Amino acid sequence: MNSADTAAPPSAPVISVSALNQAVARLLERSFPLTWISGEVSNFTRASSGHWYFTLKDDAAQVRAVMFRGRAQYASFIPREGDKVEVRALVTLYGARGDYQINVEAIRRAGVGSLFEAFLRLKEKLEAAGLFHPERKRPLPLFPRTVGIVTSPQAAALRDVLTALQRRAPHVNVVLYPTPVQGQGAGEKIAAAIDTASLRNDCDVLIVCRGGGSIEDLWAFNDEDVAYAVANCRMPVISGVGHETDFTICDFAADLRAATPTAAAELAVTPRADWVAELRAHVIDLRRAMRRTGSEAAQTLDNYSHRLLSPAAQIRQQRLKLQALASTLTHANRAPLAQARYQMQRLRDRLAALKPDVRAQRTGLAHLQYRATLALGTQLSQRREALAAWSSQLALLNPQRTLERGYAIVSDAQGSIVRDPAQLTAPSTITLRVAGGSAQVGVASVQPLE
Repeated sequence: MNSADTAAPPSAPVISVSALNQAVARLLERSFPLTWISGEVSNFTRASSGHWYFTLKDDAAQVRAVMFRGRAQYASFIPREGDKVEVRALVTLYGARGDYQINVEAIRRAGVGSLFEAFLRLKEKLEAAGLFHPERKRPLPLFPRTVGIVTSPQAAALRDVLTALQRRAPHVNVVLYPTPVQGQGAGEKIAAAIDTASLRNDCDVLIVCRGGGSIEDLWAFNDEDVAYAVANCRMPVISGVGHETDFTICDFAADLRAATPTAAAELAVTPRADWVAELRAHVIDLRRAMRRTGSEAAQTLDNYSHRLLSPAAQIRQQRLKLQALASTLTHANRAPLAQARYQMQRLRDRLAALKPDVRAQRTGLAHLQYRATLALGTQLSQRREALAAWSSQLALLNPQRTLERGYAIVSDAQGSIVRDPAQLTAPSTITLRVAGGSAQVGVASVQPLE
């Protein structure tokens, strides 16, 4: 039988499970680019590594999801069980288990979506431009005469504001600047109404308001034109948009934010009864002050009238004062001068009494000076005579004189004076010093005296 007939047919290539999962993962990632997916969070777990693991589900299906720490740290919130969210994710496969899952790149709350992101971007932009700085905020007028309102004539918020104004300050005039507060183009119309109020400048404070609603309902107040119109308005602006938990760009740009339209009206004006009560208190205080001032003025006038004298009497009084001052001045000048003279004379007498008589001392001093000079001359002569005697004795004892008489001084090689023949040895050299110099002499022999 031929060996070729018995050979097994060639088989298909064999791949591992890991290679299969990797191939499927690459296929999924190429087929499904980054996609926004909405669903409800379930089984949320935050690992110690910082990664988020959860299940994204709806009424009919679910899918595993993972958001790694590098992406999770930029999320604006941490999802909780049951939260409705929207995730931007990449469809892939977890190769270790072969589970289909999505890798989440970004997450946001459902229902807010792009509107909330647009709100945050615009808020950050306007804040960087300085529209929200506290230095731009203006104080509300203390006594507003006219209050302007920017809102829809059909809005319930208008009725709330008018009711609050009528209740608190019925004397205040109200000017309505009608504008749609919801729908297409509402932001531009609100900004135009605010600009109109600023241009007319016929109110002291402006209220921009509308009732509550969803973020889509309030979106007209998140318009950039509205923010600039509020910031550039001539009069202070109070924003009363939505309920207490609602925030819009208009709230940040306004000079004051109110939780509700009714609260905006209450902040804009002070109740008339409060002003009337305060005015009455001021009237009472003013009357008391006027009475007190009048009484003090009357007492002051009485005191001045008692002190008032005729011009002649005033002249006599001034003349008497002048004479008294002149007498006092004269006495003040004479008395110190006389006292000074008396003191001077006393000091002269004391000096004369204490002054010693030095004439005898001078005579004695002259005699002592003469005696000292005479004794010094005598002592000097004696010392000179003694010095001459000592000089003569020294001259007689001078070795040079002895040498001049023919004697010599003998010294050995070490310079020692030779006084005994035993100090000499032969042969040796000695030095002879005579009056005119010295000489080197050789010693042939030494002969002691018999």
